[in-house]
Amino acid sequence: MPEVLLEGRDLVKHYPVTRGFLQHVVGWVRAVDGVSFKVEQGQTLSIVGESGAGKTTIAKAILLLETLTSGSIIFQGKDLYKMSASQIKSEYRPKVQYMQQNPWSSMNPRMRVKDIVGEPLVCNTKLSKTEIYKKVADLLNSVGMGPEGMSKYPHEFSGGQRQRIAVARALALNPNLVVLDEPVSALDVSIRAQIMNLLKDLQAQHNLSYIVIAHNLATVRYMSHTVAIMYLGQIVEFGDTEEMFERPLHPYTRALISASQLTLPEEGVDTTTKQIILTGEMPSPLNPPPGCRFHTRCSEAREICSKEVPVTHIVGKQEVKCHNYD
Repeated sequence: MPEVLLEGRDLVKHYPVTRGFLQHVVGWVRAVDGVSFKVEQGQTLSIVGESGAGKTTIAKAILLLETLTSGSIIFQGKDLYKMSASQIKSEYRPKVQYMQQNPWSSMNPRMRVKDIVGEPLVCNTKLSKTEIYKKVADLLNSVGMGPEGMSKYPHEFSGGQRQRIAVARALALNPNLVVLDEPVSALDVSIRAQIMNLLKDLQAQHNLSYIVIAHNLATVRYMSHTVAIMYLGQIVEFGDTEEMFERPLHPYTRALISASQLTLPEEGVDTTTKQIILTGEMPSPLNPPPGCRFHTRCSEAREICSKEVPVTHIVGKQEVKCHNYD
């Protein structure tokens, strides 16, 4: 069984809403509200949900760009919030890297590729310039780009090539975990499969773990081992990827799969024509609905759904928060 690399335990992040000259706190935006998950070594976890679900906040917390209101993040058995600044710098940051969504805005246009990819090595190692550039050439080769482009600027490359450069930069420090924010959504459809295959190949070669922030379920199904479905700051379904796509349990998961035009298996139903349309908008995280937060848009909602918070049920390889399984 794979080793657990990173674990989030009951993560909570609330942002204060202030008003007036004295900035009185008048409410709290519940961006993330009691989220737990695990990422195993060499595996991919995808976090899926609509805009405002809390996906990016979790990513920022993992990257230590946001301080949690409560909860803990455990990396290789150590609680990040109990580690010293020097431990974070030496033991955590080099091992957890980030690849941004847009390859057109994630690179300094005034820096050459050799300096963009080599920057993590300059900041975190004592290698000489010659050694750094040799390492950069090796990294570019590993992502399918020759070293002849090292002296070029980002604008001289296509979107797919830029994303390969971004992958090379993320791998510069030999990380254990890479957080991928919509890694292929900004690319042409013809290039997406190439980048996804590259990421999967590198994962197998280096035993990498990925956390993928995504909304494209075709990408999620192809790349992921486990999936967390988020709605309004909470995970409503978590489990094995193929199990979830073959037998989605939560009404929200079924609606997402329907909207993505992937088949929704259901005995005796023509799945190619079955469609679930969500009504209304996601409620504000400033004032989430009582009970199940999805009940205001759920076609299967009952009276209990608006009154009681559903508990987590384990069904096969999945965990689901829904009163349908009480």
